[in-house]
Amino acid sequence: MPKQIDHNQPEIVAALRAAGATVQHLHEVGKGCPDLLVGFRGVNYLLEIKNPNTKGKLTPAEAGWHLMWCGSSMIVNSIDEALAAIGALA
Repeated sequence: MPKQIDHNQPEIVAALRAAGATVQHLHEVGKGCPDLLVGFRGVNYLLEIKNPNTKGKLTPAEAGWHLMWCGSSMIVNSIDEALAAIGALA
C-alpha cells in the first residue's frame, strides 16, 4: 500500500519548485525512505516531510532508514524549513 503524504507536502513542493528546485516524490518507495528528492544548484537533498500539527514523529521504518543512511537527509515541517534545508532562503 502506498504511503500517504502529509497534508503540508503539496505546499512545500510548490515552494521548492518556485525557488527553482527540481522535486521527485519518493513517498511511494516506502520502507522509511524520505518523501522527496530535491535538486537545487547542483546538490541533491533528501527531505522527510512531517506535519507540524501531529508532532511530526518518525515511524519506526523512517527512524530505521535515517539511522542506516550514510548520507544526509533532513526532516522538515514547513515551507521555511524546506527552503532553509536546501539553502534557498537569503
